[in-house]
Order: sequence, then structure tokens, then C-alpha cells
Amino acid sequence: MTNPVNEALARRRRLAELLATIGMITVGVGMLLPLLNMLNTGILYTCRWVFAAGALLFWIGRCIPVGAPDESVRLRRLRRMEFWSGACFGVAAFFWFYNLSKYGNIHTTGALMVLRDTILFSLAGAVLQLISAWMIYFRQKKEANAPATQPRGNKGGK
Repeated sequence: MTNPVNEALARRRRLAELLATIGMITVGVGMLLPLLNMLNTGILYTCRWVFAAGALLFWIGRCIPVGAPDESVRLRRLRRMEFWSGACFGVAAFFWFYNLSKYGNIHTTGALMVLRDTILFSLAGAVLQLISAWMIYFRQKKEANAPATQPRGNKGGK
């Protein structure tokens, strides 16, 4: 017989990862299109909505609680780090809208002037996501191989 709590947790994890994956792909497409043709600043007006939708999907995916009730404190903190990765993408979308309203009417402004803060916060979000994903994987692997007699979070000290 299967445990309904584990099934619900597995469903939430699948949904969270699906939303985060779709959001990340949308963020990538929204960021890549203006950078491929930097002379056409008209594409910035459309791609900002694509980027913002992807950032919102990613952030929603990272807001879904996917931790088990008996999960260690370190894993909960690493999952919170993924949430802040989504927050970085949200701030990046904000700066795209802000900078486009600020510099959009200047005809000599290029795409990099509008996207400079967006690129910065997107890179910060991507680095946070990569680090937290790797650390979650290795932490789960370490906790799965740990002996059952030692309590989680205890480093074996006094």
C-alpha cells in the first residue's frame, strides 16, 4: 500500500519542477531574443513580457513547498535559496520594465543599456539556482547514505 502523504509530496515536486523548468526556458528565450539582434530595440517591448511571465512561472514553482516534514534543516535552507533565485529573476524583470520606461524614448540607446541590470540579476539568479540545485542533490545523497542511528543535523560531535 502506498503512502498518500508521499504521493502528494511527489505530485507537488513534479508540479514545482515543471513550472520552474517552463519558467526558466521562457526566461532564457525572453533574454536571448533581444541579445541576438541588439540593433532592433523594438523587440525589447515584446520580450520583456515573455521574460516577466517566465520569471513569474519560475518564482511560483519555487514557492511551492516540496520539502518533506522530516527533512533536515540544511535541506530546508537550500530550498529557501531556490526561492531567492526566483526573487532575483523577479527583480530582473522589474528592472527591464523600469529601464525601458526610462531609456526607451532615447533613440541612441541600445539593448544593453536597457538590459544591463536585467542581465546582472538574471546571472545572480542563475548562479543561485545552480549552486542550490547541486547542493540539494549532494545533501540528499549524503543523507540517504547516512546511518539511521545518527540523528540528522548532528556532525558527530559532542
